[in-house]
Amino acid sequence: MMHWSEDQRELRAAITALGERLGEGHLERDRTGEFSHDNWKLLRESDLFRLPFEERWGGLGQSLTTTLYVLEGLGQACRDAGLSFSATTHMVSTGVPIQRFGSPALKERFLPAVCAGEVIGAHAISEPEAGSDMLSLRTTGRVEDGHLVLNGGKAFVTNGPIADVFVVYVSTGERGSPFGITAVVVERDRPGLTVGGPMAKMGLRTSPLSELFFDDCRVPLENVIGRVGTGFVVFDHVMKWEVLCSFVVNVGEMRARLERVVEYARTREQFGRPIGSHQAVAHRIARMRVATDTARTALYEAARKVEAGEDATVEVATAKLLASEGNLASAVAAVQTFGGYGYMAEYGLEQDLRNAVAGTIYSGTTDIQYSRIATTMGL
Repeated sequence: MMHWSEDQRELRAAITALGERLGEGHLERDRTGEFSHDNWKLLRESDLFRLPFEERWGGLGQSLTTTLYVLEGLGQACRDAGLSFSATTHMVSTGVPIQRFGSPALKERFLPAVCAGEVIGAHAISEPEAGSDMLSLRTTGRVEDGHLVLNGGKAFVTNGPIADVFVVYVSTGERGSPFGITAVVVERDRPGLTVGGPMAKMGLRTSPLSELFFDDCRVPLENVIGRVGTGFVVFDHVMKWEVLCSFVVNVGEMRARLERVVEYARTREQFGRPIGSHQAVAHRIARMRVATDTARTALYEAARKVEAGEDATVEVATAKLLASEGNLASAVAAVQTFGGYGYMAEYGLEQDLRNAVAGTIYSGTTDIQYSRIATTMGL
């Protein structure tokens, strides 16, 4: 069991207190696919983005587990899941690799603005022909006159339409080699970079997504994160943080959904008694509780190992499986428990279900997680 200090509780309370305001109008924004810049400003003022970064860059210097604890509170309080997803993408996929692997000059240039939320960050990995298989990237970067010259395209870039900076992974060596990938920071206004328009999608609609196109986009080598050829190491580190931070938000959402379903099952009557008194319904809700608690425990255990510098490959993959599949099952169970009301858009539960599907795909699909676990077993 985790024990939290008063300071940690205060950090979480500051975020949860914003929850109702952040969620206002989320159903309409989901319908139109609108990102809320006003709510992004509220998150900036809450200092959420500062959590895991060193104080010298404007951060709060908090640990990974403390960051998870606060983000869990965000998920539980905020009904705008797309906003939460955009926030974790900005913080983890942009700020974390720069802090861990960036040069002092790169940190000085970008981290203060990332911590303050003054810029919005995105990362670009997936391509039309390379999703989970990042060693097959076709977007290239050739070294020329002190620059990395980028050519190609990226797909499914979360925050793409609104981002000011991108962490882009490109092929700079032999395809298929872990030493042939490079991570580089690309500013939105770089000549040769074209950002596509927002793309319609099934869920997380308030978190905009786009394509990127590079046509001889020249980026100074000073923007490389780490060194040319070390992008796979950067990616591996970022994925651990991305899984833990993104899916602990989902655990918070699962907890809020569970509380809502329990309350409904206690008050909604059918056949002369509350539906929660029927064993089939009660067991369904109990499974929601088990899924929530199990995913939470797995995420914090994986985070503890990552913090300790231990090999957490299996733990992170297991946590991702339990959280993503558990969130999807929880959302289905909520819709079933609410019946016809659950199917209606105005209750927001069908939105939860659409949002939850994405978790089984991004940050490595469910199949990929099983494969990672199997590989560690010598299979």
